[in-house]
Amino acid sequence: MKYQDIRRKTKEIRVGNIAIGGNAPIAIQSMTNTDTLDYVSTETQIKALAARGCDIVRLTVPDAAAAETVRRLKDSGLSVPLVADIHFDYRVALLCAEYGVDKIRINPGNIGGDEHVREVCKACRERSIPIRIGVNSGSLEKHILEKYGAPTPEALCESALYHVRLLEKYDFEDIVISIKASDVESMIRANRLLAEQVSYPLHLGVTEAGSYRSGLVKSAIGIGALLSDGIGDTVRVSLTDDPLLEVDSAREILGALAMEGQCGMNIVSCPTCGRTKIDLISLVKRFEEAVDREGLRSVPIHVALMGCAVNGPGEAREADIGIAGGKGEALLFSHGEILGKVREEDVIDTLIVKIKEWKNKKG
Repeated sequence: MKYQDIRRKTKEIRVGNIAIGGNAPIAIQSMTNTDTLDYVSTETQIKALAARGCDIVRLTVPDAAAAETVRRLKDSGLSVPLVADIHFDYRVALLCAEYGVDKIRINPGNIGGDEHVREVCKACRERSIPIRIGVNSGSLEKHILEKYGAPTPEALCESALYHVRLLEKYDFEDIVISIKASDVESMIRANRLLAEQVSYPLHLGVTEAGSYRSGLVKSAIGIGALLSDGIGDTVRVSLTDDPLLEVDSAREILGALAMEGQCGMNIVSCPTCGRTKIDLISLVKRFEEAVDREGLRSVPIHVALMGCAVNGPGEAREADIGIAGGKGEALLFSHGEILGKVREEDVIDTLIVKIKEWKNKKG
């Protein structure tokens, strides 16, 4: 079943040249970890993220000086949409709106009173800039936390709805909502509750997920569970690591769910056993490094690297291209059909050539 067949129906929100919600593909997001005041390093990282396949980039804008970086970035002609992450000072949000940022992320409860929220809504409405409401377990309002006694899924959902109604009070409805928690189960349950009550697009992510390995596992469970329910319109994999890995990880999750038209390369490989006569573990690592070096991760192709002929062309019959290892060599196959043999030392180069041919053929 295709994702669109089970997908929750939502309003479509435009973030620059990217659509979120409706029938749009799941948008991949990341966030810079540079000092926003350092324009050169921030611009360099944004461009690297965009080149890696990131659809939307967020950056922290703590003050007016950082907002000046937003102005320069927008004036530079960057094609990737930018999200300004604002806390505490509503005037910074107004500056970013004036400078043409593509989306503003706020927690309405920490930028002052209702009058400040009204001003931000007015500025964004006049410029067709959407607002992402960000709620997490550390940002709950005092009255909600007292009601539930802890940042439960119900409390997180109520906080999000509280902020939605606040924006709606000022006739603002270009809203994206995120409920994030470091506890995976809470994140899943809170988003399921929210999905039943609003038709705004949802931004999915597990916050403070940790290092690359643990963060990817937690994010795959949390984001994957919700997408499998048809819930979710844009994702960020939060890692204590290089933001480029966040983009790669998001693609891996979407690829594992076979998100039509955006999953990029799907690499499958067997776990190896006593039948394996080729150094498959090293081979797979070097192949993935080559894929990233050649910028081929986004190519929508199914590639299989299998340890032997027993589970090669048969088990990986759906692969567009693949190899099945032997002693010092490998069978090259496509959709179960044997194409020939290649020497072990030529496997990676051969696969890269075939992937490039596939890419050119598909346009």
